[in-house]
Amino acid sequence: MTIQALKGFKDILPDEVALWQHIEATARNIFQRFGFNEIRVPILEKTELFARSIGEATDIVEKEMYSFSDRNGDSITMRPEGTAPVLRSFIEHGLQAKLPVQRLYTIGPMFRHERPQKGRLRQFHQMSVEVLGLNHPRLDAELIAMAWLILEELGLTTSLQINSLGCPACRPAYKDALVQFLAARTEHICEDCQRRSQSNPLRVLDCKSSHCQEQYVTAPAILDHLCPDCDEHFKQTRASLDLLAVPYTVNPFMVRGLDYYTRTTFELVTDALGAQSAVGAGGRYDGLVEQLGGAKSMPGIGFAMGMERLVLLLSQQNADACPDTETDLFVAALGEEAAVAAFPVVHLLRRKGLQVAMDLEGKSLKSQMKQADRAKARFVLILGEEELATGQAILRDMASKEQRQIPMVGPQEALCAVLIEAVAPDRNN
Repeated sequence: MTIQALKGFKDILPDEVALWQHIEATARNIFQRFGFNEIRVPILEKTELFARSIGEATDIVEKEMYSFSDRNGDSITMRPEGTAPVLRSFIEHGLQAKLPVQRLYTIGPMFRHERPQKGRLRQFHQMSVEVLGLNHPRLDAELIAMAWLILEELGLTTSLQINSLGCPACRPAYKDALVQFLAARTEHICEDCQRRSQSNPLRVLDCKSSHCQEQYVTAPAILDHLCPDCDEHFKQTRASLDLLAVPYTVNPFMVRGLDYYTRTTFELVTDALGAQSAVGAGGRYDGLVEQLGGAKSMPGIGFAMGMERLVLLLSQQNADACPDTETDLFVAALGEEAAVAAFPVVHLLRRKGLQVAMDLEGKSLKSQMKQADRAKARFVLILGEEELATGQAILRDMASKEQRQIPMVGPQEALCAVLIEAVAPDRNN
């Protein structure tokens, strides 16, 4: 019996990797344009980090985290999201002292034990972006616009929803109004919502039950309970988005699944992935650094994008976004003597930056030409006994089918220069 991957864990096969690399390269290029620096944090963290940051009454902490005790008896968790580990590193290494504003991003795997479905796995990959040290609403708009630009440059179509979750000054009054609303509907909502209506009432609005969502259509909206500062912050964020021509709709019931969000929250959603509609999401978390032991006055905002969902969307919406990788040159060496002559030349061409393939088994010319087609080779260099005898190899243009002779005598450096000039003249130096 063969061993298969765990449920919810997926291999990313070679023919898929180019698409992943294309998405990552596009995002990294945009992050660089916006002044972000990459940070790489561990996969394993102390469980307390996520309980304190995400919230003990969230689905993630209650049901979904991969947690275990190590040999010392410490509770360890495989990271379910990227913000808390980045902030832990930010605080631990004193990064707040290096610049007044830190712009950081990380790309890597996250882990949640939930029901696998389209676009949602138990090991999934995220691009997580964080900005620490600035609470201006124009930053909120800039970060949202950057997320929008990533999708735009990938050729993807989504819609943007935004909301404000207020702050510790105005949220208690809203919670009271929401608790009163829920108390009148206790018999009509699920057990999780009944429990959370007492421990963390905002979480009920994030319930995935369609029946519960029907009950919440007339729930009080937090936008009607914002304090003057939060109301002004949200107005300026929307005005800044308008200046950047980023289209959006206001969703007053969007609360996100994490407890640390304050003020601006947003989601980039699509109707192309079924129930898993959010491609990217984030928001402001002005109290989280202090909650994790850092500076009291350190505001923050960030977002995450799911790589698996981006790959699915890109495959559906923009199949030509990532062109097939081509091989510059395939060397078809016929016979042992030709293989010995070509082998060091192939290595030297690779050292000089060309993508070169060569059959090492000495198969027939017909077989090697098929290999060249599969490798999407732009050119094939044919070298056999006759070519060795004349000192002239055959270079075949696989697109035009034209052939020309290439001298195979003299120093290898000179031969490589001739081949590079014929195959990729822009890389000859």
